[in-house]
Amino acid sequence: MKYLNITLLAGTLAASLLPQLPLAAAPSAPNIIHIVADDLGWQDVGFNGCKDIQTPHLDALAKGGARFTQFYVQPMCTPTRAALMTGRYPFRYGLQTAVIPSVSTYGLDTGEYLLPQCLQDAGYTTAIIGKWHLGHADKKFWPKQRGFEYQYGAMIGELDYYTHSEHGVLDWFRDNEPVHEEGYTTNLLGADAVKYLEKQKADRPFYLYLAFNAPHTPYQAPQEYIDRYTHIADPTRRTYAGMVACLDDNIGRVVAALDKKGLRENTLILFHSDNGGTHNPMFAGVMADVSKIKIPCDNSPYRDGKGSLFEGGVRVCALANWPGKIKPATVDGLIHATDIFTTFTKLAGASTSRCKPLDGVDAWPTMAEGRPSLREEVVYNVEPYRAALRQGDWKLIWRTTLPSSVDLYNLAADPFEKTNLADGQPEKVASMKLRLDELARGAAKPLFLVDQLKVVMKNMNGEPVLPGEDGFGEAERDAAPAAPGH
Repeated sequence: MKYLNITLLAGTLAASLLPQLPLAAAPSAPNIIHIVADDLGWQDVGFNGCKDIQTPHLDALAKGGARFTQFYVQPMCTPTRAALMTGRYPFRYGLQTAVIPSVSTYGLDTGEYLLPQCLQDAGYTTAIIGKWHLGHADKKFWPKQRGFEYQYGAMIGELDYYTHSEHGVLDWFRDNEPVHEEGYTTNLLGADAVKYLEKQKADRPFYLYLAFNAPHTPYQAPQEYIDRYTHIADPTRRTYAGMVACLDDNIGRVVAALDKKGLRENTLILFHSDNGGTHNPMFAGVMADVSKIKIPCDNSPYRDGKGSLFEGGVRVCALANWPGKIKPATVDGLIHATDIFTTFTKLAGASTSRCKPLDGVDAWPTMAEGRPSLREEVVYNVEPYRAALRQGDWKLIWRTTLPSSVDLYNLAADPFEKTNLADGQPEKVASMKLRLDELARGAAKPLFLVDQLKVVMKNMNGEPVLPGEDGFGEAERDAAPAAPGH
């Protein structure tokens, strides 16, 4: 069936001149609320089987819409958010490795034409409420400079939930100006989203990118939410449960505001996590000491988590809901973060002519009716030291650092990646490695590695450390405890 998208300009034409839309086609210019959670585990929501955390609002959206079983993102925060905003794999512009550190000055290439810019060109009002993490040290990278008419929240992404700062530096802004206020970030973001919706009018579509920082570290929650989960023995899991419950409650408030405003029938809601829940302490962030706790995220039944190329790091909990337009169903078709750009712009009738070549495909038929995905390949990532690719049901993970290794899985038969088939499938391994090598030849250098090399070189040019008269180097003397009485 052919799908027709009508631009805003077509509204000036007489209705009699327009062709009749197929029943499955979406109306032009829907409102879009795009909700992203931060480091949320696959099985930390009720609609994916969670038993000890209640998420009734998300569960209701999933029950009334599409619950996705193969929704893919990048392994970490910055790369995923870059893919969403550009419709392009992050290895194409250097954001494929790690996140942008708070001490670094680089950001998403300003030569990339972003989703909010395309939607704004099509007549949308655009807003980001929440976490950005695509460049913070220079305002040219900030969302107000990249197509968002309204901005509220954090530029970096890891911050204290109550002081809204990292290492004592405030990271809380509204329209580029610092905001000093009290409150728990999840509640503040939810309340601001409600206020934003209350101001919207039916005659102009809006795009709201609602990017919560929950339940990312540090693990903090209002006591009233922690008290809901006295049945959870582990204290960190109990706090984490409170964070997820607060997130769910605020999503419920947003949906209620949409209903009250009378805009629900023409609004698409998409929800997903930015990557899998944290599994490895290495990826828990810089503000929290997790050495003495059990990390609370649950990605089961999938393997590993955030930062990993295994399914637990890149296959995330996700749903889409639009009453009367999205068929309630469990949807198994492949969807990747880059597809969101293509899908949203097509639904909006927005031009992408100013964008660089897109990697995303139109996922609307898959979202709305569970039709087979147009996507035949998923590039999990391409980095100098590792890469991963999915073609059909086959998945290859290639670690190029010595000693190198290759994993090959058939995800249809082994979605939990328990049996490495690489030794028995040499031709499949060779062809998929050839494809990854081809992609790597056109990849940009990872800006994270370039940036960190500068740090290493600066440190190497420091003053030599030689032993003093006491036989200890300067660094050891500085770290040694003072003698008694001093």
